[in-house]
Amino acid sequence: MAGLLAPRVKSKIGRTTVLSIILVFFIYFFLWPSPGEIITNDELNQQQHSKSFSEIPPKSQSPRALPNPVKKVKATFVTLARNADLWELLSSIQSIEDRFNSKFGYDWVFLNDEPFTDEFIEETTKSISGTTKYGVIPYDQWSVPLWINSEKFKEAREDMASRGVIYGDSISYRHMCRYESGFFFRHPLMDEYEYYWRVEPSVKFYCDINYDIFKFMKQNDYQYGFTIAMQEYRETIPTLWDKTVEFMDKYPNFIAEENSMPLISDDDGASYNLCHFWSNFEIGKLDFLRSKAYLSYFEYLDKAGGFFYERWGDAPVHSIAASLFLDKEQIHYFDDVGYYHGPFTSCPRDEKVRKEGRCSCNPKEDFTFQIGSCMNKYYKFRGIKKPSY
Repeated sequence: MAGLLAPRVKSKIGRTTVLSIILVFFIYFFLWPSPGEIITNDELNQQQHSKSFSEIPPKSQSPRALPNPVKKVKATFVTLARNADLWELLSSIQSIEDRFNSKFGYDWVFLNDEPFTDEFIEETTKSISGTTKYGVIPYDQWSVPLWINSEKFKEAREDMASRGVIYGDSISYRHMCRYESGFFFRHPLMDEYEYYWRVEPSVKFYCDINYDIFKFMKQNDYQYGFTIAMQEYRETIPTLWDKTVEFMDKYPNFIAEENSMPLISDDDGASYNLCHFWSNFEIGKLDFLRSKAYLSYFEYLDKAGGFFYERWGDAPVHSIAASLFLDKEQIHYFDDVGYYHGPFTSCPRDEKVRKEGRCSCNPKEDFTFQIGSCMNKYYKFRGIKKPSY
């Protein structure tokens, strides 16, 4: 019996040996990394340590890869800046990158009435996780229009300066207000985007924003978002509401049925109560500003000359337009965003929100319900219960 089994055993052992050799050969040549591909623990630690210093792309490249890539909305930050604003602007960029954009990598468009310097471009590009773009404003959008009477304009500036009206004698400030009111969204660099987020130099963001704000805007059909609402200086806009009433009478079809008139007028439109959304923080849908209603309103105001003969600001212009042309449900108050633009602070009052967002602001400095704020009107108009804390 043993003699009969021996050949079978030997044959089985031989087949097993051959299969083992083939398996070892396969693992060695196909699955095991070559000597050049083997990474030691020290090398792995070194790569992980150096990653944060090598992720910033050159200006011409796409944004760096994000740790948790998501499908983004067509949106961008936008800043109107001078070359001299660089260092104050970098602090704003660092703040919003740390608190929000490092997680999402949105683009940033910079606009200037003169070419940006190489230093400005290099410093801002290396600080931003998205693609950076730089544009020059056309001369006709940053100059006094032909229909403005130069002598009347001069007298208006002198009069406002004598009365101590803030920026009353400034020509450049008027150019800025006019440009932000009617042109920034028409710059070719903005054409590809659906949403914008305006950021200015020397602002601070106090809380982590752990959700995609642009996606939040789109999913909820919000077309305008703000953090602070306050009253405008009456001396800067003496006839703005008169011209607005004229426009409403001429184009009643532009007025939304469920508008926010009670927020900007205490007497059903007879007068303006000066309330406006502070536009240095502004998140909006560009289709709103590109709409026939808004463009017609801006052109009507522009031809009236109030940007120069008076000192109409972009904040009341945007706010009045949003309040009249948008449904009230399309305007959103970001009460969870901690924000500072001197001298005012918006700090979440909900302790849970502050904890989740790792907020560094003092809620006692929150401007929301202080004298001069319009948020009491907003809460009342929208039927929102004021927080007790």
